[in-house]
Amino acid sequence: MRGLPAVGVKRRSRIVTDSFHGYRAGLRVADGEFNFTENLTSSHYPMLATRPPRGTVRTLTDPGGLLEKDALALVDNGTLYYNGLATGLTGLASGEKQMVSMGAYLCIWPDKKFFNTADFTDYGDMEASFTSSGTVTYALCRSDGTAYQSVTASETAPAQGSCEVWISTAGASLAMEWSVSAGAWVEIPTVFTKISFTSHGTIPVLFSENDAVTVAGAAFDEFNGEKQLYAVGGEENGEADFVVLVGLIEQSFEQQSGAVTLERRIPPLDFVCECQNRLWGCYYGNDGTRNVNEIYACALGDFKNWRQYRGLSTDSWTASVGSDGPWTGAVNYLSSPVFFKENRIHMVAVSPQGAHRVEEIVCRGVQKGSARSLQVVNETLFYKSRSDVCAWQGSFPETVSEALGSERYDSAVAGAFGQKYYISMKNASGVWSLFCYDIARRIWLREDALHAQCFARVDDELYAVDAATGALLALNGTVGTGEASVSWEARSGVMGYETADRKYVSRFNVKLQLASGATCAVWLEYDGAGSWQKAGEITADGLRTVLLPVRPRRCDHWRMKLTGTGACRLMSVTRVLEVGSDE
Repeated sequence: MRGLPAVGVKRRSRIVTDSFHGYRAGLRVADGEFNFTENLTSSHYPMLATRPPRGTVRTLTDPGGLLEKDALALVDNGTLYYNGLATGLTGLASGEKQMVSMGAYLCIWPDKKFFNTADFTDYGDMEASFTSSGTVTYALCRSDGTAYQSVTASETAPAQGSCEVWISTAGASLAMEWSVSAGAWVEIPTVFTKISFTSHGTIPVLFSENDAVTVAGAAFDEFNGEKQLYAVGGEENGEADFVVLVGLIEQSFEQQSGAVTLERRIPPLDFVCECQNRLWGCYYGNDGTRNVNEIYACALGDFKNWRQYRGLSTDSWTASVGSDGPWTGAVNYLSSPVFFKENRIHMVAVSPQGAHRVEEIVCRGVQKGSARSLQVVNETLFYKSRSDVCAWQGSFPETVSEALGSERYDSAVAGAFGQKYYISMKNASGVWSLFCYDIARRIWLREDALHAQCFARVDDELYAVDAATGALLALNGTVGTGEASVSWEARSGVMGYETADRKYVSRFNVKLQLASGATCAVWLEYDGAGSWQKAGEITADGLRTVLLPVRPRRCDHWRMKLTGTGACRLMSVTRVLEVGSDE
C-alpha cells in the first residue's frame, strides 16, 4: 500500500530589531534606521520615542533675537525684553540682531546699543557724539582738569614764584615748572589742556575718562584727530563741562566761532563674540574710508572703546588678515576668539601683554549665511559648512553628518542642550527641517519642519523662535502652553533585499509602549508602488506595552511606516521569515 505524501514543515527564522539608530537619508538604510522621521527623540535609546510636547511662551510680532543669560533676553518689535519684562531700551531697528553678553552687560549689533542686566537704568548707545554751540574755552591744566593759577609765556625765564607754569617760547614751545630740588625750571613731561563747553551736563553723560574720541573743529590743530580723554567733568556752575586732552597752548583762548565735535566711534563689525573680558569683532568691506579685512578687539573690560591706543596691554587691538573673502562667523572657543570664512579658520592667540597673534587654518569653515550654526556641545564646536555639518576641536574639522546624505542645506541656525545639537536649515528646494544630533550616541533625527530664527538655552530649557509664526517655543516644554498632542512618524528604507534564498516575511510584530489615549498605525508600501496601505492600528486605554502583529502580503520588497499621536516608545520590530518558492 502506497503511503500518503509527506507534508513539509516550513522553516522559519526571526530578525529582531531592538536598537533604533535614528535618521539616515536614502532608500536603503541599515537595520534600525529610518529615512524619514517626525517628532521623535533618541533620549530613550535604544528605544525610539516621541519627543516631549513643546510649550508656546508667547508670540512675537517682530522678533530680533534671543540671548541666554541668568534669564532669557529677547528683542521684539524694537524693544529689549529681559526675564519677560520690557526694558527701557527701545527704538531698535527691525531685523535680526547679534546679542553678546559681557559680564552683566548685554551688547546689541548692528544697533550698537548696550543694556545692564544688573541695573535696568543703565542702557544706551555704545557710540557717542557731541557738537558744541557757543564759546569753547581752552586752558592749560593738570591731568585731572585742575587749572593752573598762573601761566606766563616768554623767551626768558621768569622769577621764581611769579607763576606756576612758564611757557618757554625760545624756539619750540615748552611748558616748564619750578623744581625746588633742582632749584631751576624743568620741563613738564606731558602737558594737558582743558577744553570747556556749554553742554549742561551732556558731556559727562556721553563720555568717560580714557575714552578714545575723534575731535574735529578745534581751534588748534593738535587737538583734532584721534585723541584720548584723560578727564571728563562738569564745572561748578553746572553750565560748562570739560574734557582734558594732551596738548600745549601758550595762553588761555576762547573760540567764538565754529563748532567742535567729539565722537566715540565703533568700527563696523560683521560678527562679534566675547572672550577674556573683551569683545572681538571682524569686518570685510569698506568702512567708509578704505577697504578693510580686519579683526578687532575692544579695550579690556570696555566695550565702548575700540580705538584706545595708550601703549598698554589693556589697549584696543586691530589686525589685518590676508585671506580673501567675507567673514562668515565668530565664536569664543577654548578661551580664544575664533573667526571663520568659508575656507578658513582664524584663531586669535590672546596674550596677557597685548601682543595678540592671529593663527590660520586652511579648511572647511562656516557656510555663508550659517553663522548662527556655531554651537559648543561637550567641549566640541559644531557648525554648518558648505558641504556638511562639522565638529571641530582645534585642529581640522570632521564630518558628523553622513546620515544626512547628499542633500544640500543652507541658512543653518543651531542651538545646544545637554548632549544634543539642534540645527534648523533649508534644502535646495526651500524646505526647512529641524534636525537633532545626539552627540553621545551619534544619532541624527529629523524632528519637524521648524524654521528656527534663533535659539537660546536658559537653565533646563531650550528656546527657539519660529520664523513662520513668531512663536517663542520652549522645546522641552517646561514652560509655556504645551501642545495638546504630538503626532509622530517613522518610515523605514526598502526592506526585503536582505532576505535571500527564497525567504519572505510572513509576519512582523511591532512592540510598543503607549500612554493612555496614544495611537499607533502601521502602513506598508509594496514593491515601490508609491501608495501606503494600512496594515494595523491600535489605541491604548492606559499606559501599557502592546504587541501589534502585522501580516504583509508576499512581495519582492516593501517599506514600513509607523504613525501615531501621543507618547509612544518603539521597543522592537520582529520579522518572521519563511522559506518560499522562487516564483
